[in-house]
Amino acid sequence: MADKLVVKPVTGTFSLKEHIYEVLKEAITSMDIYSGDADLRLDERELSEQFGISRTPIREALARLEQEKLVRIVPRKGVFIARRSIGEILEMVTVWAALESMAARLATVHAKDDEVGSLRRMFATFQSEELSAHIDEYSDTNINFHLRILELSKCKLLKDTAEDLFLHMRAVRARTMMEADRISKSIVDHMHIIEALEARDADLAERLVREHTLNLHKHIAKTWDELGEPHQRTA
Repeated sequence: MADKLVVKPVTGTFSLKEHIYEVLKEAITSMDIYSGDADLRLDERELSEQFGISRTPIREALARLEQEKLVRIVPRKGVFIARRSIGEILEMVTVWAALESMAARLATVHAKDDEVGSLRRMFATFQSEELSAHIDEYSDTNINFHLRILELSKCKLLKDTAEDLFLHMRAVRARTMMEADRISKSIVDHMHIIEALEARDADLAERLVREHTLNLHKHIAKTWDELGEPHQRTA
């Protein structure tokens, strides 16, 4: 079944314009927008019915989201959640690798033992041979793992900068998890990263996190085409 935007009706009293914007942004962030069957079209009439409000605040929220390059408003065609080109995706992965690897280095200095331990607890319920059967749950844990490393850096500016990439990085990681057996490689990489953080080995933790994300970069460059669809490329 295609991944599709899901929102809840508006209730309570608050700034309606701000609320609609936040709800739509959160809903878009929750989608796997690079999934092959993702429904990227946003229908104003349908959103109006789902929210239980007029179209005016929805249009205002969509205009704001367009300024942030999260949606595209195409005259006479409609509104669409914005995917990035393959070149842009690769650039974002490169920047994420730099940010998260530095976060890992900082985490070896600033994170408490229990905070580092929270990373290991994330994967306590997963067994390698059962990962494919729990792909959605593992995918969410994988994403939270990388966000947690940013938090453990205790560097707010670094974390805030990385969050600008979160929508697309989340969707890219979710999309690639079942490609080329990346799911089994993922948990092995994560365990090695956790061990380096627990050992307070800043150089190793930084290198492992950077290599982990740059391997994602290599995978995308080799197997995705300009539409974000997997393809086979000859050597």
